[in-house]
Amino acid sequence: MPHINAAAALQISVLLFALPAQYFISQWYRTDPAERIQVTERLIIASWSISTRSYLSPDAWADRLKLWVSKTRTCLYVELLILHFRNWYYGENKTKSGDNEAKLHSYFAESTHVHSPKPEYIKFRVGQVIIHRRFGYSGVIVGWDVKANTPEEQLQPRYSPVEQDLKDTPHYRILINKANGFGKSTAYVPEEEVTVIMGLEVVYHPDMETYFSGYDGSKYIMQPWLKKLYPHD
Repeated sequence: MPHINAAAALQISVLLFALPAQYFISQWYRTDPAERIQVTERLIIASWSISTRSYLSPDAWADRLKLWVSKTRTCLYVELLILHFRNWYYGENKTKSGDNEAKLHSYFAESTHVHSPKPEYIKFRVGQVIIHRRFGYSGVIVGWDVKANTPEEQLQPRYSPVEQDLKDTPHYRILINKANGFGKSTAYVPEEEVTVIMGLEVVYHPDMETYFSGYDGSKYIMQPWLKKLYPHD
């Protein structure tokens, strides 16, 4: 049995379609046989031309493929954005107990739970500019914990035996001013090691715009997402 490719199958389909079309023409237009043959030929030629442009043209299939890929990428990108936003906003990646990755993200004042109510003994606020009393660098507060919240294996060697009480005092996450030339970009420090300074608006750090939208003369203004986490600061 001979092999029929796609083009041959399409030609046969067009010819089969021409038979009922010829009957339709003969019934409605009452033409003579010679005219019906001419009309049928034109119908076949027109159908074949449209089919080749729509289905047998490499350019037509290339255009369809490009459109499909574009739509697929767009839908996938939007879905990923929505998923990422939901995970970030609702803290879904921190709700499962025993999840080591979630625990890591909640350390060093990076937890996404709402810090409310705010204890009265927390002196400083997110957005305030500070200076470190020992190391002299300046920076801006981007988060706080009521006490040190670090992995246990890091907590013990962090403080000398005489400083162990500092573990139970408020701790702040700091974006360090890059203009200071300090080696680190962030710090996590106890309250007694920093003091607030006023009037220093310029803190250079690549993540500043992620956390803040401006400066009001006394502190940096939190972005809406950060304000949700620290509503009383």
